[in-house]
Amino acid sequence: MNEAKQTLKDNLKDETVVVACSGGPDSMTLLKITNDLKEELNLKIVCAHVNHKIRPESDDEAVMVEEYCKENGIFFEYMTINNYNNINFHQDARMKRYEFFNKCANKCKAGHLLTAHHGDDLMETILMRIVRGGAFKSYAGFGEKITNNTYTILRPLIPYTKKQILNYAEENKIPYSIDNSNDKDDYTRNRFRKYILPKLKEEDKNVHKKFYKFSKTIEAYDEYINKDVEKFYNKIVKDNILDSNKFQNLEKLIQIKIINKFLATEYKEKISLITDKHRDLIYKILISNKPNQEISLPNYKKAIKTYNEFYIKEEKKSKTYKIELVDYLTLPNNKTIEIVDKSEDTSNYTIRLSKKEVHFPLYIRTRLNGDKIEIKGLNGHKKIKDIFIDEKISKEDRESWPILVDAKENILWIPGLKKSKFDKQKNENYDIIVRYH
Repeated sequence: MNEAKQTLKDNLKDETVVVACSGGPDSMTLLKITNDLKEELNLKIVCAHVNHKIRPESDDEAVMVEEYCKENGIFFEYMTINNYNNINFHQDARMKRYEFFNKCANKCKAGHLLTAHHGDDLMETILMRIVRGGAFKSYAGFGEKITNNTYTILRPLIPYTKKQILNYAEENKIPYSIDNSNDKDDYTRNRFRKYILPKLKEEDKNVHKKFYKFSKTIEAYDEYINKDVEKFYNKIVKDNILDSNKFQNLEKLIQIKIINKFLATEYKEKISLITDKHRDLIYKILISNKPNQEISLPNYKKAIKTYNEFYIKEEKKSKTYKIELVDYLTLPNNKTIEIVDKSEDTSNYTIRLSKKEVHFPLYIRTRLNGDKIEIKGLNGHKKIKDIFIDEKISKEDRESWPILVDAKENILWIPGLKKSKFDKQKNENYDIIVRYH
């Protein structure tokens, strides 16, 4: 861990630091090496632990981390998450974690927040973002050092692989716990970790270092381009309103960067809610000659173009809605519904329909009293309310859960939960595919 320790020495001195610690081998190793340097660097160390209450072992892990802190004179801050947004657990959990870390850092006036992201994490993140699509800067993954308003996030373990960290933890008898949910194939990151990374490491055992170099190169190029972007941005954006006439005179690369900066200014830490599709839709309306256009964006926001003025405003946070589905739609729950050309998915997150059997236009709306769906494969109807109860959907989520209906209010699909009799198998005749993600 010499490289990680040197990073700590180069950045920390006479200050309070918060270490985000889950209890796994990565974060416990980070906590250990930081504590080893406590006297030398004159540090006050605060361990921030989040109990997600998802696995039976969670309580025991919290006790293990707290005991380690007591034995080593480390301050212990603790948070339990009891409720989650059922629609996007990982996003919700991450947001709550970082809100807690931010609160801890500000509470103790910390100069740095240390996280245990390592080389494998960086590889996974870069690959996932390339596959998912995103802004150029996002392909760098995450940086080793990010400055906030009041503190700096530092990730000293980026030069190491998971295996190297595990070996170090074993050799130094560092206590840690293992989250077995990381072995499940249900999550995208787990699949990259289990199947893609091992193949890359077969080609080069130090491939994580190549990804780190790739990340740093993107950051350098992005920083250089941003100098020009900043100049143009200040000329065409005033009081959070973008002049689309001036925008159209710029090079496309600069245009894309300006869109990204405009969105980042609006969404801040929630920028991950924005996808390539959103950026493409915004670009299209900005270069269009149509004077009045608008699109729905995540987190109850709407992008509006009125003649040469483009801006984003908050939408009224109504739990009920009915929106026409044209091709792509961001829902109030920050999920998306889109019509796609092809898909191999046969789960409840994708439905295939025949235009001969449904009436257009299609709509996404919330549940109405008495709503029933004729479920595929069953004779008769079932109340949507009962389906929500059977699937253990919280009352809060039931009120905003999307339902696909046609122009005659036939309920076609409860995305993610149940399909109707209108759903077609892959070997049947269909001409429209709708995906929920």
